[in-house]
Amino acid sequence: MQIRVVTVEREYGSGGAVIAQRLAEHLGWKLWDHEISAEIARRANIDQKTATRCDERVHSSLLNRLFRAYARGSYERALPLGDSSRFNTDHMVAMLENVVKELAERGNCVIVGRGAQYFLRNRPDAFHVFVYAPTDEKIRRLRSIGQSEKEALRLIQEVDRERGEFIRHYFGKEWPYRPLYNLMINSKYGDEYVIETILQQVAALEKRPVASRSAVDVAR
Repeated sequence: MQIRVVTVEREYGSGGAVIAQRLAEHLGWKLWDHEISAEIARRANIDQKTATRCDERVHSSLLNRLFRAYARGSYERALPLGDSSRFNTDHMVAMLENVVKELAERGNCVIVGRGAQYFLRNRPDAFHVFVYAPTDEKIRRLRSIGQSEKEALRLIQEVDRERGEFIRHYFGKEWPYRPLYNLMINSKYGDEYVIETILQQVAALEKRPVASRSAVDVAR
């Protein structure tokens, strides 16, 4: 079967979102990153300006904070869903799952983060990537976009810790859950190396018989 969806999960600061963007450009596919937040906001009838700003305030609900931390994009500080009390985390997760599955049905897309690899775990046409990097590489990347070394280190620790808490709560797995991914790759060797490796692995998988690619349902 042909691969029609690539999901890219990443450690904070590893450059996974940029890699996903360049991968999508190479494939000529649609990139879904910040646009997913806007789509959720549209369906929830939340103002688009609110939906695209970064909200760094501490939220009263721990689960809402964890959801925002996990679902946010590459260098966002929170999922931009505004301040509406109409939302609770379970509602947001269900809405996110529906959106991600609809995008996968359309195919020819690269989806960044947002639990996509969990929601699409049973799709044989989805290829799941996890991008990681050593701390010094993540600091270098974050400093290149204006973060101080101290702030970069704080974010590296905080964001991934919150993502892990979210995954444990909603999926009962440690983050990252390795059996879920087709490929886990170190970005310290450069974005081009990562993209080339992803493309090679996708091509190799597409050549294999469908029967040999059946996998254990890792999320049950």
